[in-house]
Amino acid sequence: MSTPRTILHVDMDAFYVSVERLDRRELVGRPVVVGGSGGRGVVASASYEARAKGVASAMPMAMALRRCPEAVQIKPRMQRYGEVSKAVFALLEEFSPTVEPLSIDEGFLDVTGCERLLGDGPTIARAIRRKVKDALDLPCSVGVGPNKFCAKLASGMAKPDGLAVLETHGLAEALADLPIERMWGVGPAGAAKFRAAGYRTFGDLQRAESRDLAKRFGEASRRLRDLAAGLDERPVVPDREARSVGQERTFAIDLEEREVQEETLRIFAEQIAERLRRHDRIAWEISVKLRLPDFRTFFRSRRLDEGVDSTGAIADPAKALLGEFIDRFGGGRSVAFRLLGVTAAALTPKEGPGAQRPLFEDPERARDRRIDGAADAVRRRFGKDSVRRGGPGSRRR
Repeated sequence: MSTPRTILHVDMDAFYVSVERLDRRELVGRPVVVGGSGGRGVVASASYEARAKGVASAMPMAMALRRCPEAVQIKPRMQRYGEVSKAVFALLEEFSPTVEPLSIDEGFLDVTGCERLLGDGPTIARAIRRKVKDALDLPCSVGVGPNKFCAKLASGMAKPDGLAVLETHGLAEALADLPIERMWGVGPAGAAKFRAAGYRTFGDLQRAESRDLAKRFGEASRRLRDLAAGLDERPVVPDREARSVGQERTFAIDLEEREVQEETLRIFAEQIAERLRRHDRIAWEISVKLRLPDFRTFFRSRRLDEGVDSTGAIADPAKALLGEFIDRFGGGRSVAFRLLGVTAAALTPKEGPGAQRPLFEDPERARDRRIDGAADAVRRRFGKDSVRRGGPGSRRR
Protein backbone atom coordinates (compact mmCIF):
# COMPACT_ATOMS: atom_id res chain seq x y z
CA MET A 1 0.00 0.00 0.00
CA SER A 2 1.55 3.29 -1.07
CA THR A 3 1.86 6.20 1.36
CA PRO A 4 -0.95 8.76 0.86
CA ARG A 5 0.29 11.82 -0.99
CA THR A 6 -0.95 15.35 -1.53
CA ILE A 7 -0.08 16.64 -5.00
CA LEU A 8 -0.89 20.04 -6.45
CA HIS A 9 -0.98 20.96 -10.13
CA VAL A 10 -0.62 24.68 -10.82
CA ASP A 11 -1.67 25.84 -14.29
CA MET A 12 -1.29 29.46 -15.34
CA ASP A 13 -4.45 30.56 -17.15
CA ALA A 14 -3.94 31.61 -20.79
CA PHE A 15 -0.36 32.28 -19.78
CA TYR A 16 1.01 34.07 -22.84
CA VAL A 17 -2.09 36.26 -23.02
CA SER A 18 -1.92 37.01 -19.30
CA VAL A 19 1.72 38.12 -19.61
CA GLU A 20 0.87 40.36 -22.57
CA ARG A 21 -1.89 41.93 -20.49
CA LEU A 22 0.63 42.66 -17.73
CA ASP A 23 2.56 44.80 -20.18
CA ARG A 24 -0.43 46.17 -22.12
CA ARG A 25 -3.32 46.87 -19.79
CA GLU A 26 -5.52 47.99 -22.67
CA LEU A 27 -5.79 44.31 -23.67
CA VAL A 28 -7.70 43.33 -20.53
CA GLY A 29 -11.21 42.20 -21.42
CA ARG A 30 -10.52 42.07 -25.16
CA PRO A 31 -10.16 38.92 -27.29
CA VAL A 32 -6.44 38.24 -27.74
CA VAL A 33 -4.55 35.56 -29.68
CA VAL A 34 -0.82 35.02 -29.37
CA GLY A 35 0.84 33.24 -32.27
CA GLY A 36 2.62 33.41 -35.58
CA SER A 37 1.38 35.49 -38.48
CA GLY A 38 1.26 34.55 -42.15
CA GLY A 39 -0.21 31.53 -43.86
CA ARG A 40 1.58 29.04 -41.60
CA GLY A 41 1.08 30.77 -38.27
CA VAL A 42 -0.70 28.93 -35.46
CA VAL A 43 -2.28 30.03 -32.19
CA ALA A 44 -0.02 29.54 -29.18
CA SER A 45 -2.44 31.01 -26.62
CA ALA A 46 -5.91 32.52 -26.72
CA SER A 47 -7.82 34.60 -24.19
CA TYR A 48 -11.07 33.23 -22.86
CA GLU A 49 -12.90 35.94 -24.81
CA ALA A 50 -11.40 34.51 -28.02
CA ARG A 51 -12.05 30.93 -26.93
CA ALA A 52 -15.73 31.78 -26.55
CA LYS A 53 -15.70 32.47 -30.31
CA GLY A 54 -14.23 29.04 -31.11
CA VAL A 55 -10.52 29.86 -31.08
CA ALA A 56 -8.21 27.14 -29.71
CA SER A 57 -4.48 26.58 -29.22
CA ALA A 58 -2.63 25.10 -32.22
CA MET A 59 -5.39 26.32 -34.55
CA PRO A 60 -4.15 27.96 -37.77
CA MET A 61 -4.05 31.70 -37.18
CA ALA A 62 -6.04 32.37 -40.35
CA MET A 63 -8.89 30.19 -39.05
CA ALA A 64 -8.73 31.84 -35.63
CA LEU A 65 -9.07 35.31 -37.13
CA ARG A 66 -11.97 34.19 -39.27
CA ARG A 67 -13.77 32.96 -36.18
CA CYS A 68 -12.87 36.03 -34.15
CA PRO A 69 -11.95 38.86 -36.53
CA GLU A 70 -11.94 41.44 -33.71
CA ALA A 71 -9.15 39.61 -31.87
CA VAL A 72 -5.87 41.40 -31.20
CA GLN A 73 -3.06 39.30 -32.69
CA ILE A 74 0.32 39.36 -30.94
CA LYS A 75 3.57 37.66 -31.90
CA PRO A 76 4.98 35.44 -29.12
CA ARG A 77 7.75 36.87 -26.91
CA MET A 78 9.27 33.68 -25.54
CA GLN A 79 12.05 35.48 -23.68
CA ARG A 80 9.50 37.51 -21.73
CA TYR A 81 7.32 34.46 -21.01
CA GLY A 82 10.39 32.58 -19.81
CA GLU A 83 11.23 35.38 -17.38
CA VAL A 84 7.75 35.39 -15.89
CA SER A 85 7.71 31.59 -15.76
CA LYS A 86 10.94 31.64 -13.76
CA ALA A 87 9.34 34.04 -11.27
CA VAL A 88 6.28 31.79 -10.97
CA PHE A 89 8.34 28.68 -10.20
CA ALA A 90 10.45 30.62 -7.71
CA LEU A 91 7.22 31.36 -5.82
CA LEU A 92 6.12 27.73 -5.98
CA GLU A 93 9.42 26.63 -4.45
CA GLU A 94 8.56 28.73 -1.39
CA PHE A 95 5.80 26.20 -0.65
CA SER A 96 7.67 22.96 -1.36
CA PRO A 97 11.16 21.93 -2.43
CA THR A 98 9.57 19.21 -4.57
CA VAL A 99 8.45 21.13 -7.66
CA GLU A 100 8.39 19.57 -11.12
CA PRO A 101 7.85 21.91 -14.09
CA LEU A 102 5.67 20.28 -16.72
CA SER A 103 5.95 23.15 -19.17
CA ILE A 104 6.60 26.88 -19.12
CA ASP A 105 3.18 27.54 -17.55
CA GLU A 106 2.34 24.52 -15.40
CA GLY A 107 3.93 22.29 -12.81
CA PHE A 108 3.43 19.86 -9.95
CA LEU A 109 4.17 20.26 -6.25
CA ASP A 110 4.35 17.44 -3.74
CA VAL A 111 3.23 19.00 -0.44
CA THR A 112 2.96 15.70 1.44
CA GLY A 113 4.09 16.30 5.01
CA CYS A 114 3.69 20.08 4.82
CA GLU A 115 0.35 20.08 6.65
CA ARG A 116 1.72 20.99 10.07
CA LEU A 117 3.54 24.03 8.71
CA LEU A 118 1.29 25.18 5.86
CA GLY A 119 -2.06 23.43 6.28
CA ASP A 120 -3.77 20.80 4.15
CA GLY A 121 -3.71 20.62 0.36
CA PRO A 122 -6.62 23.00 -0.34
CA THR A 123 -5.22 25.51 2.17
CA ILE A 124 -1.82 25.46 0.44
CA ALA A 125 -3.52 25.76 -2.96
CA ARG A 126 -5.40 28.87 -1.83
CA ALA A 127 -2.17 30.37 -0.49
CA ILE A 128 -0.42 29.73 -3.80
CA ARG A 129 -3.20 31.41 -5.76
CA ARG A 130 -3.05 34.46 -3.48
CA LYS A 131 0.74 34.63 -3.71
CA VAL A 132 0.83 34.42 -7.50
CA LYS A 133 -1.90 37.06 -7.77
CA ASP A 134 -0.39 39.44 -5.22
CA ALA A 135 3.22 39.13 -6.36
CA LEU A 136 2.80 38.80 -10.12
CA ASP A 137 -0.80 39.87 -10.81
CA LEU A 138 -1.42 36.66 -12.74
CA PRO A 139 -4.36 34.24 -12.58
CA CYS A 140 -3.79 30.54 -12.06
CA SER A 141 -5.87 27.43 -11.49
CA VAL A 142 -4.79 24.85 -8.93
CA GLY A 143 -5.86 21.23 -8.65
CA VAL A 144 -5.38 19.11 -5.54
CA GLY A 145 -5.31 15.32 -5.65
CA PRO A 146 -3.70 12.16 -4.29
CA ASN A 147 -1.43 11.87 -7.38
CA LYS A 148 -0.21 13.75 -10.43
CA PHE A 149 -2.96 12.59 -12.77
CA CYS A 150 -5.77 13.54 -10.40
CA ALA A 151 -4.18 16.88 -9.54
CA LYS A 152 -3.98 17.74 -13.25
CA LEU A 153 -7.59 16.66 -13.79
CA ALA A 154 -8.64 18.84 -10.87
CA SER A 155 -6.86 21.93 -12.20
CA GLY A 156 -8.68 21.46 -15.49
CA MET A 157 -11.96 21.36 -13.58
CA ALA A 158 -10.96 24.58 -11.80
CA LYS A 159 -10.37 26.65 -14.94
CA PRO A 160 -10.39 29.51 -15.32
CA ASP A 161 -8.77 31.02 -12.22
CA GLY A 162 -10.13 28.53 -9.69
CA LEU A 163 -9.43 25.70 -7.27
CA ALA A 164 -10.69 22.11 -7.34
CA VAL A 165 -10.02 19.07 -5.17
CA LEU A 166 -10.27 15.35 -5.91
CA GLU A 167 -10.37 13.26 -2.74
CA THR A 168 -9.03 9.71 -2.46
CA HIS A 169 -12.31 8.36 -1.07
CA GLY A 170 -14.74 7.50 -3.86
CA LEU A 171 -12.24 8.57 -6.52
CA ALA A 172 -13.16 6.06 -9.24
CA GLU A 173 -16.85 6.96 -8.88
CA ALA A 174 -16.04 10.67 -9.05
CA LEU A 175 -14.15 10.16 -12.33
CA ALA A 176 -16.56 7.71 -13.96
CA ASP A 177 -18.61 10.31 -15.85
CA LEU A 178 -15.66 12.29 -17.20
CA PRO A 179 -15.48 12.26 -21.02
CA ILE A 180 -12.59 10.36 -22.54
CA GLU A 181 -11.18 13.65 -23.86
CA ARG A 182 -10.07 14.43 -20.30
CA MET A 183 -7.65 11.50 -20.31
CA TRP A 184 -4.07 12.81 -20.21
CA GLY A 185 -2.61 12.93 -23.72
CA VAL A 186 -5.87 12.16 -25.56
CA GLY A 187 -6.76 14.87 -28.06
CA PRO A 188 -9.72 15.14 -30.44
CA ALA A 189 -8.35 12.56 -32.92
CA GLY A 190 -7.56 10.08 -30.16
CA ALA A 191 -10.92 10.64 -28.52
CA ALA A 192 -12.63 9.79 -31.79
CA LYS A 193 -10.80 6.45 -31.87
CA PHE A 194 -11.80 5.67 -28.28
CA ARG A 195 -15.43 6.57 -28.98
CA ALA A 196 -15.48 4.44 -32.11
CA ALA A 197 -14.35 1.52 -29.95
CA GLY A 198 -17.18 2.20 -27.48
CA TYR A 199 -15.18 3.99 -24.78
CA ARG A 200 -16.78 7.38 -24.18
CA THR A 201 -16.09 7.95 -20.47
CA PHE A 202 -13.61 7.00 -17.79
CA GLY A 203 -16.29 4.66 -16.47
CA ASP A 204 -16.31 2.78 -19.77
CA LEU A 205 -12.59 2.12 -19.35
CA GLN A 206 -13.05 1.13 -15.70
CA ARG A 207 -15.64 -1.47 -16.70
CA ALA A 208 -13.83 -2.73 -19.81
CA GLU A 209 -12.55 -6.28 -20.06
CA SER A 210 -8.76 -6.39 -19.72
CA ARG A 211 -8.48 -8.68 -22.75
CA ASP A 212 -10.48 -6.33 -24.97
CA LEU A 213 -8.46 -3.32 -23.88
CA ALA A 214 -5.18 -5.15 -24.46
CA LYS A 215 -6.30 -6.18 -27.94
CA ARG A 216 -7.13 -2.60 -28.89
CA PHE A 217 -4.43 -0.64 -27.07
CA GLY A 218 -1.64 -3.13 -26.39
CA GLU A 219 0.79 -2.35 -23.59
CA ALA A 220 -0.97 0.95 -22.83
CA SER A 221 -4.17 -0.83 -21.76
CA ARG A 222 -3.21 -1.38 -18.12
CA ARG A 223 -2.06 2.21 -17.82
CA LEU A 224 -5.36 3.42 -19.27
CA ARG A 225 -7.39 1.42 -16.76
CA ASP A 226 -5.30 2.68 -13.86
CA LEU A 227 -5.65 6.30 -14.91
CA ALA A 228 -9.39 5.92 -15.49
CA ALA A 229 -9.68 4.76 -11.87
CA GLY A 230 -7.50 7.62 -10.65
CA LEU A 231 -4.40 5.51 -9.97
CA ASP A 232 -0.99 7.02 -10.70
CA GLU A 233 2.23 6.16 -8.84
CA ARG A 234 4.56 8.56 -10.66
CA PRO A 235 6.55 10.72 -8.24
CA VAL A 236 7.01 14.46 -8.51
CA VAL A 237 10.62 14.87 -9.64
CA PRO A 238 12.33 18.26 -9.23
CA ASP A 239 14.58 19.48 -12.05
CA ARG A 240 17.65 19.27 -9.83
CA GLU A 241 17.07 15.53 -9.34
CA ALA A 242 15.79 14.71 -12.79
CA ARG A 243 17.77 12.54 -15.16
CA SER A 244 16.26 14.42 -18.07
CA VAL A 245 14.41 17.65 -18.78
CA GLY A 246 11.79 17.73 -21.48
CA GLN A 247 8.92 19.61 -23.07
CA GLU A 248 6.15 18.17 -25.23
CA ARG A 249 2.75 19.17 -26.51
CA THR A 250 -0.27 17.42 -27.99
CA PHE A 251 -1.94 19.58 -30.63
CA ALA A 252 -5.67 20.04 -31.01
CA ILE A 253 -5.08 20.14 -34.78
CA ASP A 254 -2.34 17.98 -36.34
CA LEU A 255 0.74 20.09 -37.09
CA GLU A 256 1.71 19.79 -40.77
CA GLU A 257 3.94 22.75 -41.67
CA ARG A 258 7.67 22.02 -41.32
CA GLU A 259 8.43 25.63 -40.45
CA VAL A 260 5.94 25.59 -37.57
CA GLN A 261 7.21 22.19 -36.38
CA GLU A 262 10.78 23.49 -36.24
CA GLU A 263 9.73 26.68 -34.46
CA THR A 264 7.87 24.56 -31.90
CA LEU A 265 11.04 22.56 -31.25
CA ARG A 266 13.04 25.78 -30.90
CA ILE A 267 10.60 27.12 -28.32
CA PHE A 268 10.89 23.87 -26.38
CA ALA A 269 14.70 24.08 -26.60
CA GLU A 270 14.67 27.62 -25.19
CA GLN A 271 12.56 26.52 -22.21
CA ILE A 272 14.70 23.43 -21.57
CA ALA A 273 17.95 25.40 -21.81
CA GLU A 274 16.76 27.92 -19.23
CA ARG A 275 15.80 25.13 -16.82
CA LEU A 276 19.18 23.43 -17.26
CA ARG A 277 21.06 26.66 -16.51
CA ARG A 278 18.82 27.39 -13.53
CA HIS A 279 19.90 24.10 -11.94
CA ASP A 280 23.52 24.16 -13.19
CA ARG A 281 23.11 21.09 -15.39
CA ILE A 282 24.30 20.23 -18.88
CA ALA A 283 22.88 17.58 -21.20
CA TRP A 284 24.81 15.09 -23.33
CA GLU A 285 21.89 13.63 -25.25
CA ILE A 286 19.00 15.22 -27.14
CA SER A 287 15.94 13.28 -28.24
CA VAL A 288 12.68 14.08 -29.98
CA LYS A 289 9.30 12.45 -29.52
CA LEU A 290 7.09 12.32 -32.61
CA ARG A 291 3.50 11.10 -32.58
CA LEU A 292 1.57 10.69 -35.81
CA PRO A 293 -2.19 11.25 -36.21
CA ASP A 294 -2.75 7.46 -35.99
CA PHE A 295 -1.06 7.40 -32.54
CA ARG A 296 2.13 5.71 -33.70
CA THR A 297 4.91 7.24 -31.62
CA PHE A 298 8.60 7.42 -32.51
CA PHE A 299 11.67 8.45 -30.55
CA ARG A 300 14.91 9.62 -32.09
CA SER A 301 18.04 10.44 -30.05
CA ARG A 302 21.48 11.87 -30.66
CA ARG A 303 24.47 11.64 -28.31
CA LEU A 304 26.45 14.88 -28.25
CA ASP A 305 30.20 15.46 -28.22
CA GLU A 306 29.84 18.08 -25.51
CA GLY A 307 27.49 18.90 -22.66
CA VAL A 308 25.05 21.66 -23.62
CA ASP A 309 22.72 24.13 -21.91
CA SER A 310 22.04 26.70 -24.63
CA THR A 311 19.05 27.14 -26.90
CA GLY A 312 20.85 26.60 -30.19
CA ALA A 313 22.80 23.59 -28.98
CA ILE A 314 19.53 21.86 -28.08
CA ALA A 315 17.39 23.12 -30.96
CA ASP A 316 19.83 22.22 -33.75
CA PRO A 317 20.04 18.46 -33.06
CA ALA A 318 16.30 18.35 -32.35
CA LYS A 319 15.56 19.90 -35.75
CA ALA A 320 18.05 17.56 -37.41
CA LEU A 321 16.37 14.53 -35.85
CA LEU A 322 12.99 15.81 -37.04
CA GLY A 323 14.37 16.26 -40.55
CA GLU A 324 15.89 12.78 -40.62
CA PHE A 325 12.55 11.27 -39.61
CA ILE A 326 10.64 13.24 -42.23
CA ASP A 327 13.15 12.28 -44.95
CA ARG A 328 12.90 8.60 -44.06
CA PHE A 329 9.24 8.30 -43.16
CA GLY A 330 7.75 10.81 -45.57
CA GLY A 331 10.28 10.58 -48.36
CA GLY A 332 11.00 14.28 -47.94
CA ARG A 333 7.31 15.19 -48.12
CA SER A 334 5.51 16.88 -45.24
CA VAL A 335 4.52 14.73 -42.27
CA ALA A 336 1.75 15.71 -39.85
CA PHE A 337 2.25 15.28 -36.10
CA ARG A 338 -0.29 15.29 -33.28
CA LEU A 339 2.49 15.55 -30.67
CA LEU A 340 6.02 16.91 -30.66
CA GLY A 341 8.49 16.78 -27.80
CA VAL A 342 12.13 17.49 -27.01
CA THR A 343 14.12 15.98 -24.14
CA ALA A 344 17.61 16.79 -22.87
CA ALA A 345 19.04 13.72 -21.13
CA ALA A 346 22.24 12.27 -19.68
CA LEU A 347 22.48 15.27 -17.35
CA THR A 348 25.62 16.06 -15.39
CA PRO A 349 26.60 18.99 -13.14
CA LYS A 350 27.81 21.98 -15.11
CA GLU A 351 31.04 21.96 -13.09
CA GLY A 352 32.95 18.89 -12.04
CA PRO A 353 33.70 15.46 -13.60
CA GLY A 354 32.42 15.07 -17.13
CA ALA A 355 31.69 18.76 -17.56
CA GLN A 356 34.74 19.76 -19.58
CA ARG A 357 34.29 21.59 -22.88
CA PRO A 358 35.98 20.44 -26.09
CA LEU A 359 39.35 22.00 -26.86
CA PHE A 360 38.11 23.41 -30.17
CA GLU A 361 34.54 24.54 -29.66
CA ASP A 362 32.48 25.60 -32.67
CA PRO A 363 32.64 29.44 -32.75
CA GLU A 364 28.92 29.88 -33.33
CA ARG A 365 28.09 27.46 -30.50
CA ALA A 366 30.54 29.19 -28.19
CA ARG A 367 28.96 32.55 -29.01
CA ASP A 368 25.47 31.15 -28.36
CA ARG A 369 26.61 29.83 -24.97
CA ARG A 370 28.34 33.09 -24.03
CA ILE A 371 25.25 35.13 -24.86
CA ASP A 372 23.05 32.89 -22.73
CA GLY A 373 25.54 32.97 -19.87
CA ALA A 374 26.06 36.73 -20.01
CA ALA A 375 22.32 37.36 -20.14
CA ASP A 376 21.74 35.11 -17.11
CA ALA A 377 24.49 36.92 -15.16
CA VAL A 378 23.07 40.37 -15.94
CA ARG A 379 19.58 39.29 -14.92
CA ARG A 380 20.81 37.86 -11.63
CA ARG A 381 22.50 41.16 -10.79
CA PHE A 382 20.11 43.76 -12.19
CA GLY A 383 16.77 41.97 -12.45
CA LYS A 384 14.84 39.91 -14.93
CA ASP A 385 13.96 42.82 -17.25
CA SER A 386 17.50 44.22 -17.52
CA VAL A 387 18.48 42.31 -20.68
CA ARG A 388 16.64 40.45 -23.39
CA ARG A 389 18.10 38.24 -26.08
CA GLY A 390 17.31 39.22 -29.66
CA GLY A 391 15.18 37.10 -31.97
CA PRO A 392 11.66 36.81 -33.34
CA GLY A 393 9.13 38.24 -30.98
CA SER A 394 11.70 39.35 -28.40
CA ARG A 395 11.04 43.10 -28.65
CA ARG A 396 8.88 44.46 -25.86
CA ARG A 397 5.78 46.38 -26.80
